[in-house]
Amino acid sequence: MDVGAFILAAQFPGQGQEEALHRAVRSAELSEEAGLDSVWIAEHHFVPYGVCPSAVTLAALLLGRTRRIGVGTAVSVLPTAHPVALGEQAALLHLVSGGRFTLGVGRGGPWVDLEVFGSGLRAYEQGFPESLDLLLRWLREPRVGADGERYAFREVAVVPRSDDALAGQAAHGQAGGGQAVGAPPVLVACTSPTSVRLAAERGLPMLLGMHCGDEEKAEVVGLWRRAALAAGRSPEDVDAVAARHVSAGVVQIADARPTAAETLIKAMPGWLRQGLGAHVTVDGRERRMRDPVAYAELLCELHPVGSPRLCADRLAATAERTGIRRFALLVEGSGDLAATEENVRRLGSEVLPLLR
Repeated sequence: MDVGAFILAAQFPGQGQEEALHRAVRSAELSEEAGLDSVWIAEHHFVPYGVCPSAVTLAALLLGRTRRIGVGTAVSVLPTAHPVALGEQAALLHLVSGGRFTLGVGRGGPWVDLEVFGSGLRAYEQGFPESLDLLLRWLREPRVGADGERYAFREVAVVPRSDDALAGQAAHGQAGGGQAVGAPPVLVACTSPTSVRLAAERGLPMLLGMHCGDEEKAEVVGLWRRAALAAGRSPEDVDAVAARHVSAGVVQIADARPTAAETLIKAMPGWLRQGLGAHVTVDGRERRMRDPVAYAELLCELHPVGSPRLCADRLAATAERTGIRRFALLVEGSGDLAATEENVRRLGSEVLPLLR
């Protein structure tokens, strides 16, 4: 089982943005020290829900400060980025880290981001497949050109080529991080049947959000598998890719479940109200925000919140029901640096041993 920390750089009420970013960096450093397998960095623009605007930039810093742990984006928002630029950054990070980087991408939302970055609503509503396919070609081919609706350019050389360079490193015994050589792994955040089928047809694993429980995730995994097989992928290939799905969740560890839940229910609603409420749609469409208290309570019910044994059992139950054995767990739900540090340490020292 692969257990990682999900880091949003969440800005809680009364906190500054530098404080949120410091907690994010410290959480990642501690995750390696605590023996976790991975760290996943979220990306948001113009809202205190998360104050990291570039997941690949923060990932680069964390790869430089760590030596073993895998670092991934969860996710880089593709409609507001150029696929080639993102592909170049991903290849660079994968190379210089010895294969420790994973690129997670998603559609994001219909937010004002699309206006600010000039991509427009169409990039969100219809352009994601074109962007994803261009990104995948850039990561897998030696030369790439484009003749699409949004991107059109003459063929150019792919530099750096992560697959060639890492293969060369492996031949000389230089690749590090314990990861397979080749192009950077890519996964897709899936929040709708359309995105599930898109990922399945391209043979890509999914990142499933923390807002849904085991039953819903099991249904999504089933849909993905059927779509992948219908696209002509072999059962062996489907099984191999399915092993790389990631389930996002929340973790809070205490000696008893009521104590852990109380920590989150006291802290998270203020952050959720402030952070989610700050989103502005690009076209003025009506949006409905979850009730912050009810959402915090739901997250406590769905995810490993409680004693170390309860947390381990909860993760094991999710793995058994969904088949997903990789986790990205939000560790900063308390909003407090000291409490987050303790949470990460206990996850590594008291929960992981029960799963292995």
